[in-house]
Amino acid sequence: MTEKIKGIAASAGIAIAKTFILRNPDLSFERKTVEDKEAEKKKLNDALDISKKELNEIKATAERELGKDKAEVFSAHLMFLSDPEFVGQIESKIDSDSLSAESALQDVSTFFIQTFESMSDNAYMRERAADVRDVSKRLLAHLLGVSFTSPASITEETVIIAEDLTPSDTAQLNRKYVKGFATNVGGRTSHSAIMSRSMEIPAVVGTKTVLEKAKDGETAIVDGLNGEVILDPTNEEIKAYSQKAAAYKEQQAEWKKLVNEPTKTKDGAHVILGANIGNPGDVTGVVNNGGEAIGLYRTEFLYMGRDQLPTEDEQFDAYKEVVEKMKGKPVVIRTLDIGGDKKLKYLPLPEEMNPFLGFRAIRLCLERQDIFRTQLRALLRASAFGKLRIMFPMIATINEFREAKKILLEEKDKLVAAGTKVSDDLQVGMMMEIPAAAVLADQFAKEADFFSIGTNDLIQYTMAADRMNEHVSYLYQPCNPSILRLVSHVIDAAHKEGHWAGMCGEMAGDATAIPLLLALGLDEFSMSATSILPARSQLLTLSQEELAKHKEAFLNLNTADEVLEYVKTKMK
Repeated sequence: MTEKIKGIAASAGIAIAKTFILRNPDLSFERKTVEDKEAEKKKLNDALDISKKELNEIKATAERELGKDKAEVFSAHLMFLSDPEFVGQIESKIDSDSLSAESALQDVSTFFIQTFESMSDNAYMRERAADVRDVSKRLLAHLLGVSFTSPASITEETVIIAEDLTPSDTAQLNRKYVKGFATNVGGRTSHSAIMSRSMEIPAVVGTKTVLEKAKDGETAIVDGLNGEVILDPTNEEIKAYSQKAAAYKEQQAEWKKLVNEPTKTKDGAHVILGANIGNPGDVTGVVNNGGEAIGLYRTEFLYMGRDQLPTEDEQFDAYKEVVEKMKGKPVVIRTLDIGGDKKLKYLPLPEEMNPFLGFRAIRLCLERQDIFRTQLRALLRASAFGKLRIMFPMIATINEFREAKKILLEEKDKLVAAGTKVSDDLQVGMMMEIPAAAVLADQFAKEADFFSIGTNDLIQYTMAADRMNEHVSYLYQPCNPSILRLVSHVIDAAHKEGHWAGMCGEMAGDATAIPLLLALGLDEFSMSATSILPARSQLLTLSQEELAKHKEAFLNLNTADEVLEYVKTKMK
């Protein structure tokens, strides 16, 4: 009997094929202590060696299929298996508590997973928990002598159904046979989602129940456009979705034609479509999708997954690589946004009751100027190799911005005095993510060269609702008139002083929000690289002049639902 299951649309496209149920192996074991600790540590080291060998093979496959940047996740896995802290803690528990290797691994991996998962506002760090889970599962399987089904064994056209797909599972998918997948857990920023988009495999994640409801070998449809899975579909449904799949392929072909085109609206207005990135390897995707800028480079990833602060030269190399790859197109680099609940193991910081509102980002940098000045010097040096723009995060007061800019200019003067080349076209801006700053945008516009609106935090702080808390998630409302009024005020304030305003939050790539943002006069939309061409296609159909006539009307509506209905009926 046909069953429809809703989930999260993780990778666009439609797949129709027989299901392949990928189940986790039984990795249960009895927790116990041992007498021969040396034998237990040898067992651990043997399992580590086998796991490393397998991961090196998977990494090589991923490099061939996905490219070096996407294969880097396996470098991180390999680093974990060689990490003195991770392995050392397991050995220490065997020694001090006489635990079996399996029990010691379970304790240590649980500690690491919980630590990463506690960083609730940082999707990147939460995904590190997935890495530890993946690595620990492989290691535990070898300790227990258990083998598990590899996706690489699939040799016919298939839709994979699973609880979740680990990065190593995803890397072994053969695009010739795997037409799509659906999982119980996961979100749009999970590794499996990111990799599925890179591989252009339709995917729906976070269904919660698909694994329990699906039967091995039945026909299934994965609709990665609308986030829906249809199990045992009727012939009519198969026919309808086949037509929808064909139409989507035609649309993709049309989007590809826009890769080298400027982003212009129907009435000739030009806006910039940029992308958000986390490391230099992401630039390839930006270029391939016709990105006109990097709207947000999150530099904190340079500081993570290592034992000490990155040196000035290490940072310079990364920033220089990005600006050079963009070949003169603008690159907005955000200075370090770490602290609060985003911890670095080598940088002790105090525990806080409210880490979202705590000692983080620019607040930390202004106190730890040794870290801040090192990063600023690296950025200034890299600015000579392209169009680099520097942006400060979590600015709440004018004094914070002035102090940060003063330190930047001091480092610039030192470099210039020492004969180091620095760009003479350097813009210095700020993230607009705190309501207090957004309200004072007209004052900030006299000090900053540009604004980039960080809607994820701006919405959270404005609505006083933790966006990760499912009980209040209904308050995450990008189109609430209160948010739109703040966004409008920020854009108007920037324009009044002759500056530009961009947006680097999820809202910028939302097809429903794009007409509203165009009406408000947003200059730069920064989003995931794969959203650029659909957004460009949409913008070609819109007239900024016509949409601007609706500005006062939708800003004076009462609710987000009223705004959404207004967009749907009057702003096409």
